[in-house]
Amino acid sequence: MPTHPHSHPPVTVVGLGSMGRALAEAFLDAGHPTTVWNRTPAKAAPLVAKGAVHATGIAEAVAASPLVVVCLTTYEDTLAALEPAAAALDGRALVTLNSGSPAGARRMNAWAVEHGARHLDGAVKDVPSAVGSEATLLYYGGDRGVFDEFEATLRVLGGDTVFLGEDPDLAALYEMAVGGTLLPALVGFFQGAAALRARGLDASSMVRFSAKWFEMINSVLPVFAEEIDRRDYSAPGSSVNLFLAGAAGDEEFAREAGLDTGWHEPFQELLRRAVAAGHGEDSIAALTEVLGKE
Repeated sequence: MPTHPHSHPPVTVVGLGSMGRALAEAFLDAGHPTTVWNRTPAKAAPLVAKGAVHATGIAEAVAASPLVVVCLTTYEDTLAALEPAAAALDGRALVTLNSGSPAGARRMNAWAVEHGARHLDGAVKDVPSAVGSEATLLYYGGDRGVFDEFEATLRVLGGDTVFLGEDPDLAALYEMAVGGTLLPALVGFFQGAAALRARGLDASSMVRFSAKWFEMINSVLPVFAEEIDRRDYSAPGSSVNLFLAGAAGDEEFAREAGLDTGWHEPFQELLRRAVAAGHGEDSIAALTEVLGKE
């Protein structure tokens, strides 16, 4: 399929959940002719009102544009949606923005290439309302030609747009690696909110302090990353033993506040394993050695 050197190549967006709608709106706002499709047609109505074309079928949607962006929940969902339009993918650029494992990304890529598509897999590292912002991060892995040809179009979705490399599973790899911090951090915040509520205090009263705590965590990540890359944990800012010593205080706090802190146990077990492996006086970053299988 020929390239589209003009500044606003047509785009098709498949999947109109909250993120898919945000992607389509960003393309429309930037002046790209945008075709949309969703299993539930009613979700297309607000976008049509903004100038999008609503394709009545998935094959029609895929055929409408040289660049097809699919934003569904999983790779399996994406494959199921695209299967009826497989023939129309030949020669087109396919960008998948969904959740899933690196293995899922590799299966997706193999299927896309088998049907003649040029595949780029990616991830949006922010909430739907942030799509289109200069600060919003998206990263991609896979077909370098797709990224080079459509970089300006993809950058419409976020100003911090990164190509990770040509391995088709890199975006999924980084998505899983980075995303592992989300649930523990949120559960920690929710636990704090429950403790404050038990004292008759509002959760909103701790937001400023939690944000500062996250800023501190952010500031030490480069230090931990350097320790991990060098595999040298001998100059700890905080040791494994120090974290383990705090467990008793956590238990007393939980009893007083009436909290269920059963989710702490796997973390405490990890600390105990690190101590048993000789890392008690090492940096807390040494937990990487216990978590890895090398």
